[in-house]
Amino acid sequence: MTLQRLAVKTLLLFLCFAAMENAGAALRKAPAQKSEATIARITAEELKAKLSRNDPVTILDVRSTDNYVSNENRIKGSIHVKLRRLQFRLSFPPLKDIPRDSEVVTYCACPNDEASIRAAQILMDAGFKNVRVLDGGWQNWQRVKGQVEPKPKG
Repeated sequence: MTLQRLAVKTLLLFLCFAAMENAGAALRKAPAQKSEATIARITAEELKAKLSRNDPVTILDVRSTDNYVSNENRIKGSIHVKLRRLQFRLSFPPLKDIPRDSEVVTYCACPNDEASIRAAQILMDAGFKNVRVLDGGWQNWQRVKGQVEPKPKG
């Protein structure tokens, strides 16, 4: 591994831990949040099968900006949104137009899915009924060779 790749990976890991700390602080401030145990999960294999069958599912990419920028691809059909802006963005298309009873899957690249879990909590608090976290996030999706597409330009 080159020194540059090691530095980038170290930086990404640091940023994930920083995001975890911010998410943890937000969780401590928020009253009556659902516990991590009550948030449903979906495996990469299950989501891959859903996409293969063209099942209706909205996928939210809540990876950190640095992680998102450093990767060329995203899960096919996913919508990238910054975690800290998610609640605000729910008032605007395309998130505003998602039916509250439709299936929504969140994913990130954090070691323990912290950002995905926080995003799922925000969505459930906003009235979404069928929210799941992609277990293992972006790393597991790549491992199972799930469908990806290039990120939009600009």
